[in-house]
Amino acid sequence: MINPIALFLTVFFALNIYSHGSAGSFSKEETKDRSIDFPDTKQYKTLVADLHTHSVFSDGHVWPTIRVEEALRDGVDVLAVTEHLEYQPHNQDIPHKNRNRSYEEAKIAASNKNIIIINGSEITREMPPGHVNAVFIKDANKLFNIEYPKNNKDKDDLKKMVSEMQWGGIDNATKEQYILGNMWPAENAIEAANKQGAFLFWNHPDWHIQSSDGKASLNPMHQDMIKQGYLHGIEVVNGNGYSEEAFEIALDNNLTIIGTSDVHDLIDWDYKPHLGGHRPVTLIFVGSKTENSIKNALKDRRTVIWFKNTLIGLKRNILPLLEASLSIESANYRSNTELLGITIKNISDARFVLKNMSPYTFTNSHDLVEIPSQGSKYLEVKTDQKLSLLELDFDVLNALEAPKVTSKLTLKKRVN
Repeated sequence: MINPIALFLTVFFALNIYSHGSAGSFSKEETKDRSIDFPDTKQYKTLVADLHTHSVFSDGHVWPTIRVEEALRDGVDVLAVTEHLEYQPHNQDIPHKNRNRSYEEAKIAASNKNIIIINGSEITREMPPGHVNAVFIKDANKLFNIEYPKNNKDKDDLKKMVSEMQWGGIDNATKEQYILGNMWPAENAIEAANKQGAFLFWNHPDWHIQSSDGKASLNPMHQDMIKQGYLHGIEVVNGNGYSEEAFEIALDNNLTIIGTSDVHDLIDWDYKPHLGGHRPVTLIFVGSKTENSIKNALKDRRTVIWFKNTLIGLKRNILPLLEASLSIESANYRSNTELLGITIKNISDARFVLKNMSPYTFTNSHDLVEIPSQGSKYLEVKTDQKLSLLELDFDVLNALEAPKVTSKLTLKKRVN
């Protein structure tokens, strides 16, 4: 006779492992067309990172395991599930006091997988300072504080504030938590994160809810955070948005350039990788694939954003990536001519748009040349005389090293 208790325990633990266990395994066929792939540079290893995502443990709509599974499909090397500390609209359905819970779930899901899960949280405030992500934290619970009112006057004041909040569809308990969470000074949360050795970056600084003109601009609080060394980066790209002003702020204040998906729904819904799209990511140039090396690279500003087929970053980071991605694979003159046939090879996922700035012209193309991702392009160069060394100068139109400033690249090849 089957022991009913033993049967129950067997089913329970099986379901528990299924629900909270490791992410699934995928075939190469499932990931080959959507996996984000950029080459290592001569000096560094290139890692793909998404440091701003959400799950049901704040205002996202999927379990942390799904975030890990999506990241594995997309070839993401470094993932942070960064829940709002003060804004938890699913708290009535998924009550939890431990703000590290989504990190713990993601960490379990990533076990034995080739991905690094970083502990992080989103400090959620009105302006200033707005929303700030803290990654590489040790304990999210120390980054927020809520004290419920004890006397009738404070309780009445809280009820009035809740009633005045024009947040449709949000329950009063969530509103209360957000209001009380915002009463704890943002400076305290930011200082607590820095005491844990965290890396902090300003999220969506151009968000129209907190910036009516849609422009990122520093206020005295941000300036003070930068001066103290408490703010280390800024999102130049968030989701489907790019901010030139944030890019300029990063350059002017030596902040690390960050790009994130800030995904709340499914990656496939928001970015459609199955149709050729891709999530925005930060490419991080590291010495090794370790948390310490990643953190050091972020603090050293060794990042480039990949956003809607455009690379965005400092010249010192973009140029080595371009040189690693593009090369002249072959160069041979056609018999008895001064027409040099070359093949430009691209081993990255970016589809590069190059503008010819050389004194040479091509027989089979105008000056705008597209090099397909993970592909090659044949060009026939009119050199007027036979060369032993070919040098072609290009503007890379989808690589920005400052607002409206495109990157320059010279490709060289010895001629056979």
